[in-house]
Amino acid sequence: MHDIVIRGGTLFDGAGNPGVPGDVAIAGGRIVAIGNVGGEAKKIIDAQNLAVAPGFIDIKTHSDFTLPINPKAESKVRQGVTTEIVGHCGFSVAPALPGKVELLRDYLSPSAPWLPFRAMSFPDYLDTFPPTAVNAGMLVGHNTLRLMVMGMGMAERAPSEREMAQMIALLEDALDAGALGLSSGLFTPPGSYAAPAEMIAFGHVLERHNAGYFTHLRDESNHVIEAVAEAIAVGEACGVHVEIVHFKCSGTDNWGKADTALAMIAAAKARGVDVDCDCYPYAAGSNPLKNILPPWVQAGGVEAMIARLREPQTRQRIRDDVARDGLNNWGRIPSWDCVQISISPHLPHCAGRTIASLAAERGADPVDTLCDYLADDEGATRVLVTSISEDDIRTVVASPLALVGSDGNCVAPYGVVGTGMPHPRFYGTFPRILSRYVREQHVLPLALAIHKMTGATARALKLKDRGLLREGFCADVVMFDPDDFTDRATYADPHRFPSGARTTVIVNGTAVVENASHTGALPGKVLRRDAAGAVA
Repeated sequence: MHDIVIRGGTLFDGAGNPGVPGDVAIAGGRIVAIGNVGGEAKKIIDAQNLAVAPGFIDIKTHSDFTLPINPKAESKVRQGVTTEIVGHCGFSVAPALPGKVELLRDYLSPSAPWLPFRAMSFPDYLDTFPPTAVNAGMLVGHNTLRLMVMGMGMAERAPSEREMAQMIALLEDALDAGALGLSSGLFTPPGSYAAPAEMIAFGHVLERHNAGYFTHLRDESNHVIEAVAEAIAVGEACGVHVEIVHFKCSGTDNWGKADTALAMIAAAKARGVDVDCDCYPYAAGSNPLKNILPPWVQAGGVEAMIARLREPQTRQRIRDDVARDGLNNWGRIPSWDCVQISISPHLPHCAGRTIASLAAERGADPVDTLCDYLADDEGATRVLVTSISEDDIRTVVASPLALVGSDGNCVAPYGVVGTGMPHPRFYGTFPRILSRYVREQHVLPLALAIHKMTGATARALKLKDRGLLREGFCADVVMFDPDDFTDRATYADPHRFPSGARTTVIVNGTAVVENASHTGALPGKVLRRDAAGAVA
């Protein structure tokens, strides 16, 4: 007897093929039959008029900051997400060395103010990760490695031979335990202190372990083309898969460059480089407020930064840098109305306010307001920055080269993760692609959109048995009404689940969402990479 039979849906296999009518049978956590399935089952799901697809794989998330305290992963699993890849942008919560835990806590405070930190190795982190509703694959953060071995530092410098050996040892410890690869955040200290040669050296370590390199580009704004070339060079030199995460061309001076960057990626793939990118379908990004300032502001850590922000000469230098180059990693924005407070642990009443509105209220210069605010919030503020062209979004969403990643945490409208004004992508990325860009604007067909969320992503990650509706594969399945699956989260009202009264999500053969209601089940697994590079 089957555990579950999904009856009468339109099956999208995740490989990009058009949908076909059929049934799916599940037993023992696996897909055991596809087509016209007979026989008895403990549970029958009527999928008439529903699309049935592999569970969506969110290749770019920071849910390591929230899954331990929000194991139901509500904002993600209700979008159809069954697997999340965490530890991106150089930020991972492990390894956390003895005596360095507070340093890591302070560094990650804008992203994980609620998360308990403890000293732990990366193998310990994987072994003790709690049960959750979704599968999770973990990356090692390059910024975290540098922080543990070198600290924040006062100046840009290369690691010594001993320091490099220590970072490589920590990375190999994680890779031996099953980490999927290394992430970098070359846009902000201490990752920005790393020269390209340092990343090539790490790339050769990844090559030995058949692991991947996931990079937040050194610059997503004024030097985005050069940064794409730098990322491709790692893949070319080391023979590893390179994922350019949350790809964008940020800042008004850089709108329209998406075609050029995508052509570079296509040319690299044509000559054998294994490189992909992913994107989220929103004009605003999100980052710690400190990261949009010039990198020199953060030198020496949070306390040193706050002291520096109090100095008039620091503020004038920030004004000069912003006037010349725009915001770090974001480029030139039309006005300070484009920078909105998202999460502010010590000043929560200001969530939703913009720097422009706070400056006007105080009768102060916006840079002075920003510096005062960041100091008062102890460096922990997170903001939304509107800086991306809708035309570029459409170009990237339509491209077969670009996968889909939310760059968001799993949150919920309640508890500590329900505070603040998070980016609506936390709740809406996947249904927004399927509604706005497939159903409404016809930017791409449904089968291709699903492929970019499932089979194509599984290939990039080397997932052994996920991402396709195929007999023998893990039973990660989403069912949704293509005519009623729409993002409802907005910048003004972000804590809203998607529409779709019949949405049902199965993870490892267990129903986690049934008819848009969470069952409370936590069947997710920690995914690990084996010596050959396959992930299961």
